[in-house]
Amino acid sequence: MQTIRVSIYEDNTKLRDLLELLIGKTEGFAVAGSHPDCRSVVSEIETDRPDVVIMDIDMPERSGIEGVRLIKEKHAEIRVLMHTVFDDDDKLFRCLSNGADGYLLKKDSSAQLVQAIKEVFEGGAPMSPGIAHRVLNAFRETIPAPKNEYRISEREQQVLELLSRGFSYRMIALEILISPETVKKHLKNIYQKLHVQCGPEAVAKAIRAKII
Repeated sequence: MQTIRVSIYEDNTKLRDLLELLIGKTEGFAVAGSHPDCRSVVSEIETDRPDVVIMDIDMPERSGIEGVRLIKEKHAEIRVLMHTVFDDDDKLFRCLSNGADGYLLKKDSSAQLVQAIKEVFEGGAPMSPGIAHRVLNAFRETIPAPKNEYRISEREQQVLELLSRGFSYRMIALEILISPETVKKHLKNIYQKLHVQCGPEAVAKAIRAKII
């Protein structure tokens, strides 16, 4: 099993220490780096070489929103999971627009964070309960595209609908009685058809196109 290398960006020293401990003690995880701000994020990512980045939003001098953009410009393959107290629409959509792969609130449990890291590493788009619903509502207000333009199958539509409700790969698999590997294959096909790179982007585009 591949060890998931995780870099942490968090300006709260106590929380950063707790995250280091949680990740360092979790089997299959390793702390690649731990940083109090994003001022040197580009060079730090080159040094850390993480698979997943846990990114706070409100940090001194350079916000996590900017940090996501800088990471994705250089390393689109690195998965970035926002970990924040903010659940307002502006910060949420700015993060997603800059390429964030998931959005978790700090009030969620450590078990949820560990699962979210695994899921985002596997190509999923974990979001706290309520965040996915907010994305859904916001994009439903946009102008629809022709429904059949992207040739999304009925099964793919089911997967997208569950993804938009915040379901994990395993939850989707259980809900529609298929394997997690089949869920991943469906999502890969969905990303190709919609010409997107990640789950939140797929959900947003599917809502705009009235696919879900």
